[in-house]
Amino acid sequence: MFSEKDLQQMQAKGISPETVEQQIERFKTGFPFIRLDGPATAGNGISVFDEKQVKALEENFDRDKDDYEILKFVPASGAASRMFKKLFAFRQSFTGSEEQIKALEQEDDLQSVGYFFKNLEKFAFYELLCEALKKDGLDMEMLRKQKDYNTILDYLLTDKGLGYGRLPKALLHFHLYPDGPRRAFEEHLVEAAHYAADKNGVARVHFTVSPEHQQEFEEAIEAVREKYEKRYDVRFDVTFSQQKPSTDTIAVDMDNRPFRNEDGSLLFRPGGHGALIENLNDLKGEIIFIKNIDNIVPDRLRDTTYLYKKVIGGLLFRLQEKTFEYLDMLEDGNLTGDEVEAIKTFARDELNIFIPPAYEGYDKMEKIDFLFGKLNRPMRVAGMVKNEGEPGGGPFWVLNDNDERSLQIVESSQINFDDPEQKAMVSQATHFNPVDLVCGVRNFKGEPFDLRDFVDPQTGFISIKSKDGRDLKAQELPGLWNGAMADWITLFVEVPLITFNPVKTINDLLRPQHQPH
Repeated sequence: MFSEKDLQQMQAKGISPETVEQQIERFKTGFPFIRLDGPATAGNGISVFDEKQVKALEENFDRDKDDYEILKFVPASGAASRMFKKLFAFRQSFTGSEEQIKALEQEDDLQSVGYFFKNLEKFAFYELLCEALKKDGLDMEMLRKQKDYNTILDYLLTDKGLGYGRLPKALLHFHLYPDGPRRAFEEHLVEAAHYAADKNGVARVHFTVSPEHQQEFEEAIEAVREKYEKRYDVRFDVTFSQQKPSTDTIAVDMDNRPFRNEDGSLLFRPGGHGALIENLNDLKGEIIFIKNIDNIVPDRLRDTTYLYKKVIGGLLFRLQEKTFEYLDMLEDGNLTGDEVEAIKTFARDELNIFIPPAYEGYDKMEKIDFLFGKLNRPMRVAGMVKNEGEPGGGPFWVLNDNDERSLQIVESSQINFDDPEQKAMVSQATHFNPVDLVCGVRNFKGEPFDLRDFVDPQTGFISIKSKDGRDLKAQELPGLWNGAMADWITLFVEVPLITFNPVKTINDLLRPQHQPH
C-alpha cells in the first residue's frame, strides 16, 4: 500500500506504518458508540456542596497547596478564525448596496453582523483598531458614517491592521480595564497568580501552541510579564509545547484508501485535543489544573472562579491523601478483613469505583490485588455546570465491554442517538462539561503515571472533511477529557454557571459578563 516515499514521510513524523495501518482499519470498522447507563446527576455521580462544605474545601486547599507542585495547563493552539466566520462571509458578500445596508441596520440579534458593527466601540480592541486605521490616514468615525464596513474588517482581520483572522484566540484582546485591554492569555496568568503559586511565589503555566504562533506568544508574554509579577507579587514560570507530529492521523478517501495530496504525498491531519495527553504526560507534573483558553471572565466576576478552583483542588487533595494512605496499606498486604472492607467502601462510595458482584467471592489476597489496581490510577475532579439549553456532551455513567460502570465525560459524537433508550438518557441529563478540571498525575510513591496507559483507544471518532474540493474522512484521537482519561478515577462536582463563559464567536465578547461594568 505504501511506497518508499510514503515510509519516509511517516518516519519524518515519527509514525510507524503499523500505526497508520491500524488507523486505516479503524476507518473501515468505525468506532463503537459509547454505552450510556444514565446521566450523572446531583447526588448520583455529581457532588453538590453546601456553603459550609465549600468553605471547608477552600480552607483545605489553602492549607495544603504549598505541599504540592501546581501547574495550570491551557490548550491554546486553537485558531480564532472560527470566531470570525460570519464576518469573513459578510466581507466576501458585502458590496455596500442600499438594500444590504438597510438589512444590516435592522439586525439586532446578539450574534448578528449588524449587532457587531452597532457595538464596535464596546470591544476591548476598539482603540487598537482605531490606531491601526489612523496610521494609514483613515478615521474610524468617518468609515462608520460612510458604511465602509469592508475597510474596517480588513484592518481587524488581516495584517493590514490587527491580523485577528490568523491569530490564535490566546492573542486576541478579550477584556477592557482602566489600564488598557487584556489578551486572553493574560487572564490565565492572572488566574494562575491567585491559585497556582507555590510557597516560593512561583506560578507555573503551560500553554500548548501551534508552531507558527509560538514566537509571537513568547514576545507577548514577555511584554506583560513584569506588570503582572509586580502587581500580584509572583514570578511566572511559563512553558510551551506543541502537538507532536507523531500524534497526527492519516486521512482516507470515501473508499478508505489513503488520501493523497496533489503532489502524491499522504495527507496527515492533527489528531484533535486528545493528542495533548502526550504533552500532559511529558510535563511529569503533580497537580494540574486544565481550562480552555477562551473560558475567562474579567476581574470583577472572578472570585467565584477562584473559590471553585480551590473547592475542586481541595477535594482532590483530600481524596488523594486518603487513597495514598490505603495504597501504602494494600502494598504492605498485611490487612485485617475489616480494613479491606473499609477500603472497598471508600473506593465505592467516595471514588465511584465499580465493585463487581464477583468481588464477594474473591479471597483476601485477590481483594487486595483488585483494590490496589483500582486505586493506583490518576485522579481527576471535574467541575460540571447545570444545563442551560440543549443537553449535549457531558457527565454520564457508562458501561464498558465487561459491564463495569464508571463516570465519563461523553461528547455528543460518541452517542448513538438512533437508539431510543440512549437518546432518552441524554434528554435526562442535567449538567454539561465546561472543561474545568484538576488532575493528580503522580502515584502514591510520588512517581509520575504514564498517562498513555489510561487511554481508551475505542473512543476516537471519524468526521467528514474536504481538501482541494475532494471529500475525505478524518480521524480524531480520544478527546483529552473524554477517552484519553477514560481509565482515571473520576469525580464530578457541581460548579456555578458564572464559572463558564466561553467565547466561541466574536460577539460573545459583547455579553454582559465580558464587559467592564
